[in-house]
Amino acid sequence: METSIHTFIHLLFTGIIALFPVVNPIGSAFMVNPYLQHLSNEDKKAAVKKITLYAFCVCVMSLLAGHYILELFGISIPVIQLAGGIMICKMGWEFLSAKNDEKSDVDKNDMQNDMGAQSDISNKLFYPVTFPVTTGAGTISVLFTLSAHSKALSINNYLINILAIIAAVLFMCILIYIFYLNTKKIITFLGSSGEKIVNRLTSFLIFCVGLQIAVSGIQTLVMEHIGK
Repeated sequence: METSIHTFIHLLFTGIIALFPVVNPIGSAFMVNPYLQHLSNEDKKAAVKKITLYAFCVCVMSLLAGHYILELFGISIPVIQLAGGIMICKMGWEFLSAKNDEKSDVDKNDMQNDMGAQSDISNKLFYPVTFPVTTGAGTISVLFTLSAHSKALSINNYLINILAIIAAVLFMCILIYIFYLNTKKIITFLGSSGEKIVNRLTSFLIFCVGLQIAVSGIQTLVMEHIGK
């Protein structure tokens, strides 16, 4: 019993350490903020709850059945990395090219009316906010690796591994909820100038992250092709 508890705790921390860099709840919160910053507090809380739920479902599905789903459609991880990277690059470019600083008060009110509508933002909560920004190709790759390692174990150890990884996913989702809900407070603390800097820097980083993911996918595909 003590051995099982020790194994569970060890795998829990291993899962958290493996997932934190790829989920990156702090950085992702700044990436997602442009979609949520014009919502009221109630609407934002409801939206963040849905994002957290979607992220948990994506992670659990990836852990339990993702490998089989990809095999069913004949899709490889590098292809997911390439496609996800392209989508994130597109998001970053759109944010970079948006005219945030010179908007008139009327434009800002129109933007608030458009983006503040819960029915409008609901269409974006899964794609692109949850996938690929919050839980993208990197997260899925880590979960596939963890689940593949668990398959070789006995049924008892397999269940302990899966429960530990799900607990790690749950912990990451709690962090997502906290940071996504309080991003505006962090930006407000930075002030108006700091907000502009953060928005532009975040947009550039979104583009760079997407480019890095896409390049990693291309490199893996090339190496697989050379290996053949």
